[in-house]
Amino acid sequence: MEQEIQLNQRPSQPQQQVAAGGEEEHHVADTAKTGPATTPRDNHQEEPPPAAAGGGVHGQRSKLTLLQLVFLIYFEVAGGPYGAEKAVSAAGPLFALLGFLVFPFAWGVPVSLVTAELAAALPGNGGFVRWADAAFGPLAGSLLGTWKYLSCVINLAAFPPLVADYLAVAAPGSRARAGAVAGMTILLSFLNYAGISIVGWAAVALAAVSLAPFALMTAMAAPRMRPRRWAATVEGKRRDWRLFFNTIFWNLNYWDSASTMAGEVERPERTFPRALAVAVVLIAVSYLLPLMAAIGATDVPPEAWENGYLADAAGTIGGRWLKYWTEAGAVLSSVGLFEAQLSSGAFQLLGMAELGLLPSLFAARATTRCCSAATPWVAIAASAAVSLAVSFLGFDDVVATANLLYSLGTLLEFAAFLWLRASRRGAAIKRPYRVPLPLPALAAVCAVPSAFLVYVVAVAGWRVSAVAAGLTALGVGWHGAMRVCRSKKWLRFNTAVAADHHHHLQQDGDAPPAGSV
Repeated sequence: MEQEIQLNQRPSQPQQQVAAGGEEEHHVADTAKTGPATTPRDNHQEEPPPAAAGGGVHGQRSKLTLLQLVFLIYFEVAGGPYGAEKAVSAAGPLFALLGFLVFPFAWGVPVSLVTAELAAALPGNGGFVRWADAAFGPLAGSLLGTWKYLSCVINLAAFPPLVADYLAVAAPGSRARAGAVAGMTILLSFLNYAGISIVGWAAVALAAVSLAPFALMTAMAAPRMRPRRWAATVEGKRRDWRLFFNTIFWNLNYWDSASTMAGEVERPERTFPRALAVAVVLIAVSYLLPLMAAIGATDVPPEAWENGYLADAAGTIGGRWLKYWTEAGAVLSSVGLFEAQLSSGAFQLLGMAELGLLPSLFAARATTRCCSAATPWVAIAASAAVSLAVSFLGFDDVVATANLLYSLGTLLEFAAFLWLRASRRGAAIKRPYRVPLPLPALAAVCAVPSAFLVYVVAVAGWRVSAVAAGLTALGVGWHGAMRVCRSKKWLRFNTAVAADHHHHLQQDGDAPPAGSV
């Protein structure tokens, strides 16, 4: 679809007044009859848009290009084969290779199709929160946002310990590891304050440097590879399928996370489908080829594969210099993972605040002196703080909890996608990009990853399930608390953007779901 879609018909963010909602709900019931909703304004309720230092405005900030978005998605999802070693030790090389061959397409393609269509149809920060809100109302949007956000920051907390594992040889000792975990979490969060465009270009550079040693290792291993080694079995123990699937899933999920930054993307209706298509192929290759090389060119048994073994394999294949480069690449990859996912979590909070699901404080932007990009500084600080609080949990516990919360959120996301296709209101929404399949075929496409999500939920241990249930109850309670704060005017809420969002939906279809809360 080559014609350019005009997305600037809606009021730009700096022109929208941030007001404390005096409404019981942030849906405006009579918008369809009276036109765009207006919000009560007085000296106590009105909150002006954040000022941009130096006279800059939010509408002038740099937008993410196709190249930047490809590598942000790359780091949202993967970041390279670092951390994939436990899949080999859990189920053996053959199943690990099959997993990283099949999963990016069986799982990544359906989620990418959903993301491409809805990010183009409902552009704006918040991504999947907007989709659930449009389909089922603000309670569903808030609950999906809770699941996905907690999954994001829990996942985010895994990267500093992963770096510490790779640095353990150079700086042994628990005190050094604890310092690395805390120091990375705090220091790396500051890069996000430079703006999402800077983060995007940093992702491109970090990917090039961290993938280079694997490209060299694969080329150098080619003459030494023995395919029989790919079929080696795990000795002395049964296959740990739960660890295997959790590791595969953790390495290859979050395809939809970049949607939370859709408001920062240049022409999202064209950029998102293209970026996701390129990212699927790039990510599959970046896992499969290095694993084939490391397994096929070394004689190490599968049970010896632990976090950090890929660097040892690089040293065996290419020498110590390649091992050191791979270890440095692990650090740089984790930096990219941290930055990309911190951006995703921060812009999700910003989007939820724009929808009136969180106080308008989380939509605050501050322009840095080094560039004209307004950054959601409160949302970044909050995400970094939550990540630091859980960064000292065990790696396996972090992975399992993040996977379970993400699974619950993605099931609701698939339901929202299908409902927006099936319902009269949803079907009337203009879709600059549309998956060229009828509703029954779309349901079948979503059924494959949904079955895996149900499996992830089913095999979660009682402790992980209990934590997820508690966090879900906390999310429902949080939504109720925000409703009370909005009705009592205890906190400021951005009802102007929320009203515009729902007016945009009502222009394309009928009124919101009756009784939505």
